Amino acid sequence: MEKTLYTVIIFSENTVGVLNQITVIFTRRGLNIETLSVSPSAIEGIHKFTITVFTTQDVIEKVVQQIDKRVDILKAYYNIDEDLVHQEIALYKVDTSKLLAMGSIEKLIRDYQIHVLELTENCVVFEKTGHYQETQKLFEELSSSIGVLQFIRSGRIAITKSKVERLSDMLEKMMKLEEKVNTTSETQE
Repeated sequence: MEKTLYTVIIFSENTVGVLNQITVIFTRRGLNIETLSVSPSAIEGIHKFTITVFTTQDVIEKVVQQIDKRVDILKAYYNIDEDLVHQEIALYKVDTSKLLAMGSIEKLIRDYQIHVLELTENCVVFEKTGHYQETQKLFEELSSSIGVLQFIRSGRIAITKSKVERLSDMLEKMMKLEEKVNTTSETQE
């Protein structure tokens, strides 16, 4: 079976041990997490975990079902790249004198759409946002041409192409159901 890169988006309250509960599920299935990012979501009090993993659809469905069963998890979803708008950020530190010896750095900046974050007599720090292939391509060019002193790339951050956060839809349905139950209880009294 062909493996695909899936992005798993998980919503949870910010409680101790949630990350461990999630990663154990991947570990038990022998899945390697490619990237992991955690941040507050657009919904107050709710955190969003974004995890990428190469696997099959059958396995990812089972993983997401297991994650959903956890008490501290509000909801988990899986997506393919076409369902998402996603980016990564990468930082590159290079030697200033070697960079200047290359000639025009303006072309490098324009070609890769990078930002200079810091410029000292010893080093230059570039920032590049984009997909993995884009940040990797710049790393490879800098490594082969002048060398990279330091490099770091973030995990994927992603939002769905749907109008609202998927959790918002679920929470709205739950509130409507709760209102309906309350209304039914009041009319029966």
